[in-house]
Amino acid sequence: MEREQLERLLSGGDDTASAALAALCAGASYVVWDGTMSSKSLATVYGRRLRLTLRKGIETSGLAQAVQHLDLYGRPIRLGRIRTADGSWIFMLFLDENSSALVACTGVRRTQPGPS
Repeated sequence: MEREQLERLLSGGDDTASAALAALCAGASYVVWDGTMSSKSLATVYGRRLRLTLRKGIETSGLAQAVQHLDLYGRPIRLGRIRTADGSWIFMLFLDENSSALVACTGVRRTQPGPS
């Protein structure tokens, strides 16, 4: 996926999508993987992550909303990831199966920034 296409998908989104867009515009690395996954399966996985981050006090953005959107979506999801240039945040992107629409976006602050 071209960077400009991803920027268009993120523009006009919620606060988390806006933060992901700002990171992308500031030189963040990104990937959109081939293939799709079940939105219900992803809702289950990210529901567990939500409980874990709450228990450990890890800062997130839009995680609860993403879980809700995935649970209700009911169609295949294509995954993407944006990593800020300094590695301090990771944003997960949940796209429709054709990568033509953003279904949900969540971010998690990394406690120890990793390599880009």
